[in-house]
This record gives sequence, structure tokens and C-alpha cells, in this order.
Amino acid sequence: MGKPFDFVEMKLPAKSEYVGVLRLTVSGVANRLGFSYEDIEDLKVAVSEAITNAVKHAYFEEDQGEVTIGFGMYKDRLEVMVADYGDSFDLEKIKEDIGPYDREMPIDNMKEGGFGLFLIDALMDKVEINNNHGVVVLMTKYLHENEVGQNDDQISTTQ
Repeated sequence: MGKPFDFVEMKLPAKSEYVGVLRLTVSGVANRLGFSYEDIEDLKVAVSEAITNAVKHAYFEEDQGEVTIGFGMYKDRLEVMVADYGDSFDLEKIKEDIGPYDREMPIDNMKEGGFGLFLIDALMDKVEINNNHGVVVLMTKYLHENEVGQNDDQISTTQ
């Protein structure tokens, strides 16, 4: 698995007004990694769904709270974590405790969460969930290099 070459972490108020800020950030990070336009659109929708779930969850608390978003940037993929509690990510800890998203799994913390998760699952390559303390959704999107044309064998040198 290895460590990401860059890890970007943001904390946003758990308010729907900040979904747009997150979409712009996702777009910038994914663009930097070389994702195609279609993949960036998918990422924006999936991450919007995840933060909307987190915001809805936070609305039920007295204290509005924060949502923490982490971007793990790898050569071949982008991992996006969305947590509905304000703490920083302990990457090792989250990876240890995380499990695959099971459609049968009741996710009590995600009050409205069912539909959003189906959508996220459809748009991303892998979705995992850790709900030990709050809910952390870890979404992975792989970079398919042939779409970007970065492979040397894409260019024909024969005349």
C-alpha cells in the first residue's frame, strides 16, 4: 500500500455552504494528479455526497462541529477520507480499523446516509467505512493512465 506522496487535510465547518469549497478543492487535487474530466466530475459528486452526509449528521448535534477531509495522493490513485468529527486523521489507525462498505451494514450514524452511499459506491473504485468514533468514509479512485495519454506506448513512432 505504501504512504501517500502528499497528504492534504482540510477542516471545514459542518455547514452545507462549504460543499462548494470542497468540490473546488477535489477538482484541483484530482487535476494535479492527472485525472480525466469525467473522473473529476465523478469525484466531485461522490465527495459532495460524503460531506453532505457528514453535514446532515452534524446538524443533529448541539455543537455544529467540523468535518475533516483528507486527500491521500498516490502515483496511481487518490484516496479521499471524509470524517464527521473534527479530529485530525491518524492514517495508520484508520487503515487498521477500516472495512469494506457492505450494502447490508446498518450505518446508524448516517441518518440519511443510505442513498448517498449507493451513489458513492457507484462512482468510486473502492469505498470503505470506519465507524468506531464517528463515521469515516474512505473513497478510492484509481488513475487510469491510458485516458491521460501518459504511457509511452501510446505514441506510435512508426512512419
